[in-house]
Amino acid sequence: MKHLLSLSDISREDLRKLVELTEYFKKIRLAGNNCPKILSGKSIGLLFEKPSTRTRVSLEVAIVELGGYPVYMDPRSLQLARGEPIKDTARVLSRYLDAIVTRVYSQETLIELKRYSDIPVINALSDKFHPLQAISDMFTLKEHFGFIKGLKLAFIGDGGSNVCHSLLLACSMLGVSMSVACPPEYQPQKDVLDKAKEHASVTGAKIEVVENPEKAVEGADAVYTDVFVSMGFEKEREKRLKIFLPRYQVNRQLLKKAKNSAVFMHCLPAKRGEEVTEDLLEDPEISIVWTQAENRLHSAKAVLAYIFGKR
Repeated sequence: MKHLLSLSDISREDLRKLVELTEYFKKIRLAGNNCPKILSGKSIGLLFEKPSTRTRVSLEVAIVELGGYPVYMDPRSLQLARGEPIKDTARVLSRYLDAIVTRVYSQETLIELKRYSDIPVINALSDKFHPLQAISDMFTLKEHFGFIKGLKLAFIGDGGSNVCHSLLLACSMLGVSMSVACPPEYQPQKDVLDKAKEHASVTGAKIEVVENPEKAVEGADAVYTDVFVSMGFEKEREKRLKIFLPRYQVNRQLLKKAKNSAVFMHCLPAKRGEEVTEDLLEDPEISIVWTQAENRLHSAKAVLAYIFGKR
């Protein structure tokens, strides 16, 4: 695996291995042991167009604990801010760094980086995909339930979001059924949905998109949501909130339609009172969002280790 622009870049076996590696790295850290220095002598660039808490910090710590050196780059402080093409930046950075992890507004930027880079390019979030989050979420499900295949995840909200897209791919690849409840104008993109259904035909997962949140959460083991207004869509805030609220808010009343043992998931940051109520987000018996956030560190190590040769 050289590049990771989306989960479509890897096989189902690759994804299973990444979940296993995430578990491996978490056990090492919890035991107080040092990580194998897989990145010793390597410099990893972090090119971030968007603000970040979990992604940036988890990656920087992961790189350091794996023995590497993180180089954080804000495009505003690079020549990109003065109009240098991304293809020129890619070719120069390829001669300094061993990999580029990038958080961008457009998937097209990633594709351009990949085209002109001689080093691995890893998607740390784009407008279309968020593969690192989905890998971490699959491990979080396995950690909580003890298994993955056969579970059902319900996603409520913007079906065309980067998180939902990557969850559709991850769930279908690992045999997790997924029901997406969203307004008609915010459905998953057709190419992503088609790919998910292709995987599901092999793994036995059931993939569906519905308008009714109550229908989506029926029999769900996990109910997942994300902000209704993602970065880059701030100008649509008023319009989006009118469409999504109150119907697509995840609250206790909606969760009652899921299994009694169902958990709540959110990739964070959360807008309390919009996509989720405060009481549900903060309920330690139901909400596993803080474990999700913690696991981003371990999945970051898994991806970096896998790219640089640990199988």
